[in-house]
Amino acid sequence: MTASSMLAAVYGGKGDIHLERRPLPLLQDPADAIVRVRLSSICASDLHIRNGAVPRAVPGVILGHEFVGEVTAVGPEVRKVRVGDRVSANVETFCGSCFFCRNGFINNCERGGWELGCRIDGCQAEYVRVPFADNGLNLLPDAVDDTAALLVGDVLASGYFGAELAEIRPGDTVLVLGAGPVGLCAMSCARLFGPARIIASDVLPERLELARRMGLADVLLNPATDDVPEAVRALTSGRGADAVIEAAGGRDTFQTAWQAARPNACVAVVALYEEDQVLPLPRMYGKNLTFKTGGVDAVHSDRLISLIAAGRIDTRPLVTHVFPLSRIMEAYSLFERRADGCVKCAVRPDDALIRS
Repeated sequence: MTASSMLAAVYGGKGDIHLERRPLPLLQDPADAIVRVRLSSICASDLHIRNGAVPRAVPGVILGHEFVGEVTAVGPEVRKVRVGDRVSANVETFCGSCFFCRNGFINNCERGGWELGCRIDGCQAEYVRVPFADNGLNLLPDAVDDTAALLVGDVLASGYFGAELAEIRPGDTVLVLGAGPVGLCAMSCARLFGPARIIASDVLPERLELARRMGLADVLLNPATDDVPEAVRALTSGRGADAVIEAAGGRDTFQTAWQAARPNACVAVVALYEEDQVLPLPRMYGKNLTFKTGGVDAVHSDRLISLIAAGRIDTRPLVTHVFPLSRIMEAYSLFERRADGCVKCAVRPDDALIRS
């Protein structure tokens, strides 16, 4: 890295992600912090941006919103973090004082929302500016290493959000559609609510096996060979799942979600779709289902960090590959193809002085 520029992965417009050199970020507001990135990730939403499925994304923005780093500068209004602190980042930029923030709906903050790596420069770079740093950054204890904390602010937060939305009660049967990063995190968080059984559904056998090996799922279903709604009903005396978390975002997974749910169940949709979904009200009439959906309100970061420190959650097995920033385009290719057992790709700056 030169004294005035850094390497960054940039969204160039629909169909284009590329590496280029960018100026180092500077403080722009008294509530800002500058963070040196120690570890960042590639997310499915980065691919959605590239594919033109996120209209709010700004061409020319540095991608990335999930990272761990070290604070190198703070504005005069920052009180929570100091230079030298090791922190994880929240996917949401939020002011903490508007109507939506006061009610915990930070995804719809009047001055923020999903900004990093979408509308303002993100973390697939060597440094990143974080607005409202006291809200957007969370201190990490020594007991929680970089890899363990990497997914806190987005993928793990989304999994917890899905489990919370699904209104899981002790003894429930929970169906999670999708055993990708969000789905696996949703299973891990669903365990915290005391269900009797978690059913995982995915078309990739290796991801189902990972869910089994991590102890996240009790029953594995593959829609390529299993009729998922019928299989769920067979496991629940004909009723269906008490709670469904749709984290797959496939062409037909929304339909599977409501079909596999029992009457009066809750269906939590945390997947990001690239095309419209159909709500067939005449066919579902009488099931009295409750649907909850939306972008993650990532308000539980400190709680999740505490659960990681206590050994209640461990997402490290999801980080299957680590690349230097200079090879991030290889990482994107691997992640998109789900090759070599890839679940989640982490990216490290090439600077060897940044500790692992």
